[in-house]
Amino acid sequence: MRRLIGLVAMAAACGGERLATGTAELGQPVPAYAAERMDGTPIALAELKGQAVLLNVWATWCKPCREEIPALDSLHREFSPRGLVVAGVSIDVINDTAQIVGFARGLGASYPLWRDADDRVSNVFRAIGVPSTYLIDREGVLRWRAIGAVHASDARLRAMLDSVLAGG
Repeated sequence: MRRLIGLVAMAAACGGERLATGTAELGQPVPAYAAERMDGTPIALAELKGQAVLLNVWATWCKPCREEIPALDSLHREFSPRGLVVAGVSIDVINDTAQIVGFARGLGASYPLWRDADDRVSNVFRAIGVPSTYLIDREGVLRWRAIGAVHASDARLRAMLDSVLAGG
């Protein structure tokens, strides 16, 4: 019992309390999450409240991620005029931001790219692999998630985008 109490205290000291109570659940407001833009400036989901967000977790070494970047860009181009923000969160640990940006832009990504080399996003959103994609409505509520590559023609995703962007 003493060991268990010690482990809980240590987890809390290391921010573990956020892991226990700060994970995203469908139909619930997403917990606080922040990363950094590719220029190194911080960005938090809270800054995007009022806009719908399609948050995609990816890495340069992930083959399905490479295949879905053009689909995400297509969704970005189609739905951003209606208030959708597509954000690609790279969990690459390499320090060469230019390499990450060049990789994504080379595959057609024109949407914002963020960095999370510590992979905090996986704890917050319970990502079990990459790619993982999450749709957050204008009020900050998690409405949809997918593990694996998304496709621009996915009828369920498109219906959820239409619903979220219509305010429903």
